[in-house]
Amino acid sequence: MSAPPKMLGLERRAPKDQTVIVESGDSTVMMFGPSVGDDAWAYRVQLTDDQAVLGFPKFFTIGIGFAVETDENTNLPYTSDAEDIAKHIWHNRGDSIPDDHEWLLTVRAAIAIIQNAIYQDNEEA
Repeated sequence: MSAPPKMLGLERRAPKDQTVIVESGDSTVMMFGPSVGDDAWAYRVQLTDDQAVLGFPKFFTIGIGFAVETDENTNLPYTSDAEDIAKHIWHNRGDSIPDDHEWLLTVRAAIAIIQNAIYQDNEEA
């Protein structure tokens, strides 16, 4: 089993919100979230060679989830508690992240890093 990285780094970029909106007249009828993946993120903390925690534009906010998911579209908004997000997405961690407490804490820390960056960016806007 591999140990979590000792240092976590944040990457930022500014992608467009790819939420699909279906409207009828003056009302929004449905919204479909974009696929999460390599090109949809605004914030990324790489954990292993093949897995990262992402913050991505979705439904007029930023969702947080894993880059590679077996159960797609499992994420929560950045305003949720970091521990709740970590527990909610944990089953999508993939084979490169063992099911242990140290890794869960690392994922939670990655989520907190992304949340802090979003709050900082919102203050500067």
